[in-house]
Amino acid sequence: MRGEFFDRFNDNPFHQYLGLTLVSAELDRARLRIVKTETTPQGIGGSINGGVLATLIDMAGVAAVFTNLMPVSQPAGTADLNVTYLRQAQGKWVDAEAVVLKRGRQLCTVEVKVVNDDGLLCATGQVLYALKAGLS
Repeated sequence: MRGEFFDRFNDNPFHQYLGLTLVSAELDRARLRIVKTETTPQGIGGSINGGVLATLIDMAGVAAVFTNLMPVSQPAGTADLNVTYLRQAQGKWVDAEAVVLKRGRQLCTVEVKVVNDDGLLCATGQVLYALKAGLS
């Protein structure tokens, strides 16, 4: 599942600004990474900012949904986003692992876990992504 899907995601100017990279994707799963740089927005103690982590969770959820868009479905946007912060996101990078839990006709539920480079769980999230019927 490489090629255009990865290129379109990684070439997005907003993703580039945040340092967000699509690392892997397969059916109903995606893994994104943010490598911390001097321009990465920081939170307490030099950790990665919580708003950046929320965006990472949202984008990981969207990427997982996009791995399996049905011909009759088109993306409509994030309907709900829930983030639970468990610890500061310290380290050189963080990964977000997203898995689609349930795919319906109009909504997809995605679970996301954010871990740092030491393998510590920093945050969890749930993304509810809306779909609309495609044009036939």
